[in-house]
Amino acid sequence: MTKLAISEARKELNTLPKRLEKEHDAIEVTQNGKSVMAIMDWDFFETVMESLEILSDDKLLAQVKLGVKEIEAGKGIAWEKAKKELRH
Repeated sequence: MTKLAISEARKELNTLPKRLEKEHDAIEVTQNGKSVMAIMDWDFFETVMESLEILSDDKLLAQVKLGVKEIEAGKGIAWEKAKKELRH
């Protein structure tokens, strides 16, 4: 993760969206040497928020864990087959 002092982040604010689009990461912003915020691409932010939502929902998290176990046990369905089943 890139670190920028808040004064540098302020100077580079207009160029950060393109930079973050390429890097798919967050920028750690510091003030007086202390981390105070993160700047990230909107899509990355949404992904992080969705992940946190899943992790905070016990029922949904249990379903994800069950799905992982089923895949590891070879009980998965091929994507093409699943798409066909969903269409019907």
